[in-house]
Amino acid sequence: MVDCIFTLDYEIYGDGVGTLADLVYEPAERLKDVFRKWSSRFVTFVEVLELERIESYGTDPAIKLVREQIKELYRDSFEIGLHLHPQWCNARYEQGRWCLDYGEYNLCTLPRSRIERIVEASLDYLRSLVDDADFNPLSFRAGNWLFQPTQIVSSVLAEKGLRVDSSVFKGGLQHSNILDYRRTLRNGNYWFFGPDVIEPDPTGHWLEVPIYTEMVPFWRMPTSKRLSFAKNVGLTRQVAKKKLKRVLDFLRFRYPLKLDFCRMTLKELISTVGKVIREDRTSSAEYKPIVAIGHTKDLIDLQTVDLFLRFLHDNGAAVSTLKEVFVKVSQERQLVPPLATASPTS
Repeated sequence: MVDCIFTLDYEIYGDGVGTLADLVYEPAERLKDVFRKWSSRFVTFVEVLELERIESYGTDPAIKLVREQIKELYRDSFEIGLHLHPQWCNARYEQGRWCLDYGEYNLCTLPRSRIERIVEASLDYLRSLVDDADFNPLSFRAGNWLFQPTQIVSSVLAEKGLRVDSSVFKGGLQHSNILDYRRTLRNGNYWFFGPDVIEPDPTGHWLEVPIYTEMVPFWRMPTSKRLSFAKNVGLTRQVAKKKLKRVLDFLRFRYPLKLDFCRMTLKELISTVGKVIREDRTSSAEYKPIVAIGHTKDLIDLQTVDLFLRFLHDNGAAVSTLKEVFVKVSQERQLVPPLATASPTS
């Protein structure tokens, strides 16, 4: 059985450039309409730290529209997940630009007390966004996919009720951030884990549902559609330094190509997921949750998303949320009670 989970990172550019209306609200509004057309839902990973800073400094009037949109998504059963870029915690707005604290770039490397303060403040703000004081998200995605070292941050998040992570992309490697997900290539389509996200642990209380990747030669990475996004972003000094450091990450024959519904063409999306669907027809007993990633700031081609949803529908692949995946897998394991999924307050 194949389930496709669409996950949307709800955020502006990493350096704070851009407006909420153009990069968050309007793209998400159009995507919401496409998914409603197909009676489907996506997971919205709300980057709460940047939204809180933007609202605190009053730099973007569209924050009011964003608040209403998140509330509406929540009430309409679109899953709301927690997404954190901790460099925004101490962000300052000076002379018309954001100054971020890159000393806190990786949440996992911070002291436990600092992680606890960030998580607690983020959850409080997220509850205000969905207008539900009792809300606790189930799913998490780390900023820049950085979920290593795992033990402390996963413990803090688990204490708040989070149980599903979707930060890992199999084969991932970032030398500059000490991220190494290459060993997960031997893992299954999903796995439970304990103190280390890359090590499956049948007794662990966390479920990893990784972003789907296909290992391809590095020269297949810069497709024409992906290059168009690079042109739109521009090359700031910060971005240029990161690109130079990332050269080391590409010095291998095969590289993980993420299933990105914003940056891939329809042909690429159908080719990638079509392989999984064909394989499933010969081994349908194995559950295959396939996570696709997208970003509001990259969401330009809605026709491709619409046609891809049609392809999934016509080929019998379900569109699910991470909460629904968690329920299915947990019921099979019979270690936790099933969660209700109908009500947005569940």
